[in-house]
Amino acid sequence: MKRMLLTLLGAALATLSLVVVAEEIKLPVGQQAAGLQTVERPSRGMSPQQVEARYGAPLNKYGPVGTPPISSWEYADYLVYFEYSHVLHTVLKHRPVSE
Repeated sequence: MKRMLLTLLGAALATLSLVVVAEEIKLPVGQQAAGLQTVERPSRGMSPQQVEARYGAPLNKYGPVGTPPISSWEYADYLVYFEYSHVLHTVLKHRPVSE
């Protein structure tokens, strides 16, 4: 029993001694998706009908979640978030920078 406990303790200590290193990259909000900043996208207050008439059908539609109900539509370069039946916010999708 004592030997098993020592073996488990040794394994736990070996696991804890592993070091994990990660690189953290910070980009100011204004620099995120820099290549897409000029993409025309829906503005706050537009109805779903106005968005679809002007920007076409979305790639995907995600149903409402939470209270108030927030739904979203996915387009190639951005996501449109609706609160009830009006655009709340539009978020550009992240694109990795080519090296």
